[in-house]
Amino acid sequence: MTERGRSPPPTPATGLDVNLRHLFVFMAVAEAGSVAAAAERLFRASSAVARAVTKLEHDLGVRLFDRRARGMLVNAYGQTVLQRARRISDEFAAAAKALDPAGFQRIDAGSHLVFSALPNGRRLAIVTGLADRHNMEAVARELGVTQAAVSAGLKELEDRLGRALFTRSAKGLIPTDAGDALAFHFRRSLAELRHIGPDLAGMEGVVHGTVRIGALPLGRTRILPSCIASVLARHARLRVVTTESPYEALAAQLRSGEIDFVFGALRPAHHARDLLQEGLFDDCISIIARAGHPLASRRALALSDLRDAQWVLWRAEAPAREMLLRCFRESGEPEPQPSVETGDLAILRGVIRQSDMLTAISAQQLHHEIMAGDLVILPVGMEQTRRSIGIAQRQGALASPGARVLLDEIRTRVRHMVAEGELLEVAAERNHVQPA
Repeated sequence: MTERGRSPPPTPATGLDVNLRHLFVFMAVAEAGSVAAAAERLFRASSAVARAVTKLEHDLGVRLFDRRARGMLVNAYGQTVLQRARRISDEFAAAAKALDPAGFQRIDAGSHLVFSALPNGRRLAIVTGLADRHNMEAVARELGVTQAAVSAGLKELEDRLGRALFTRSAKGLIPTDAGDALAFHFRRSLAELRHIGPDLAGMEGVVHGTVRIGALPLGRTRILPSCIASVLARHARLRVVTTESPYEALAAQLRSGEIDFVFGALRPAHHARDLLQEGLFDDCISIIARAGHPLASRRALALSDLRDAQWVLWRAEAPAREMLLRCFRESGEPEPQPSVETGDLAILRGVIRQSDMLTAISAQQLHHEIMAGDLVILPVGMEQTRRSIGIAQRQGALASPGARVLLDEIRTRVRHMVAEGELLEVAAERNHVQPA
């Protein structure tokens, strides 16, 4: 560790090894302004408090305080760690509060210290891992510990809380209501721990760590891949993990801190009250066919012209499918019945290219095939399917430096594409129509 905290070594990307006990002692010293005052509040010896702070500084590779005769002054690095520590403390307090309505014995207001006394993030990961995997052996393997360690860690936490967090069943370990509540807040806490190392490195101009993105279909083909490639070309130590799932699953992971943001089609405000949605551009569904399709030579088509078409469509729960059906219903036309129903873009693309079937999808998802001339957009007005495409983040979330860099790249790339007309060029060039 250097005197001014330069070049901090990267801590584990997961944050599992950050010592929670030391972190909360640091927070107490920061708020009390001195080791002695913090020791009095914590009912601990001043020497033990000082050792905990020194050990945390050693582990993180930076000094967190300016030591002065009158006390301990939190420096810039300390402020960075302090904001994460406070957020973790808030999650622990929320976890304790969440247990009360579940019908268990009351936990007093200071009981989140039960959680802050846990040794490190691995103990939190035991609960979240078991809630996801339902299997001790799988969790032990994932965390790199023995199954006995997982069992002992869980038992210790259950003994501290005085309640069961999991029940055994034929399907494995199933979380109780208390287990579900803790897993949710522990996931958020792990996300904060995961960002401490990257936050400190970011202060030295080094962007590293892991960015986890929820990738909805519309952004996967063009925008997200190019932005990821551009950012990684500048920040080689950054790692990006994308998760491809339905919106509801991604929104749940966003709320629990497992992913940093979602990119794709946004939802109505009443479906995302606790999320911060940022629209970047609008997009409509297009009717797409192979080049040379009998309808491709027409300069204008109505939905009634598609009555005899065969369709390959997304599965029933997909928003694009529902918007297409709504268009037909509102026009008084019978709803298309898919000959092929799929959730895989490769299958949809292959069927369209090798048949006279039609599909309804954003042209952005088939951009490369359309620009290559393999597929065409049929001139059917679908303005009523317009929707906003953009970024969704959790309200109040504090993004890591890597996530901020990637978010800025997405915003910049989309602004450029809108300014250059690139988001409308497919329809304009292939169908000889002017973009609105």
